Amino acid sequence: MGELTFFLGLQVTQKDDGIFISHDKYVDEILNKFGFSTVKTTSTPMETSKPLLKDTEAVDVDVYLYRSMIGSLMYITASRPDKKFVVCACARFQVTPKVSHLHFVKRIFRYLKGQPRLGLWYPKDSPFDLEAYTDSDYASASLDKKSITGGCQFLGRRLISWQCKKQTIVVNSTTEAEYVAAASCCGQVLWIQNQMLNYGYNFMNTKIFIDSESTICIVKNPMFNSKTSTLRLDITSSGIQIRRSLFK
Repeated sequence: MGELTFFLGLQVTQKDDGIFISHDKYVDEILNKFGFSTVKTTSTPMETSKPLLKDTEAVDVDVYLYRSMIGSLMYITASRPDKKFVVCACARFQVTPKVSHLHFVKRIFRYLKGQPRLGLWYPKDSPFDLEAYTDSDYASASLDKKSITGGCQFLGRRLISWQCKKQTIVVNSTTEAEYVAAASCCGQVLWIQNQMLNYGYNFMNTKIFIDSESTICIVKNPMFNSKTSTLRLDITSSGIQIRRSLFK
């Protein structure tokens, strides 16, 4: 069938030093579809100073148009981790979208217009060690004050998995939010470890990097309790090592 160049909307460019995966053609298609091919661009996908709210007093917008735009953006997150957080945030308002929510979505399209050629680069010459990074944003959900979990997993310098999800519980501290995020990342690492065993790779000594000293202290605490036993069981059975991250 020849060299893989296009698959389910993904463009695959194979070079001597690596592989580049992107959605360039699909981005152009949705920009034209929703009328954003000639708009002014923006350098960021969202405004951090203006959180998304229910805004019940605002005017409703076309729910079918809003959902269509969200669906198109969700598909691109397969090669664009830079949009994952804001697209997931906007997706929470698909039942009764308002004008303010549509404004956020339009900003994402303007960002796409300014950065249409970004993607994932998988270099050929890179270490093949599994590493993971996790973080949380404490009580950042404006509606219910739940925290946001973020995480990513690398094989050397190759990004192979990433997550951005609102936590299912309301935590009482930053440490607890970081701990829940670490547990979620640990589960993802375990899944990757089991998958890679099918290909003959053993990653039973995986490092998870966390930027919270208090969370690391809880993980290393030999005392088991109802909030820490699950994560400690995963760590002790898989050889996962929790380390201090280099980013904040």
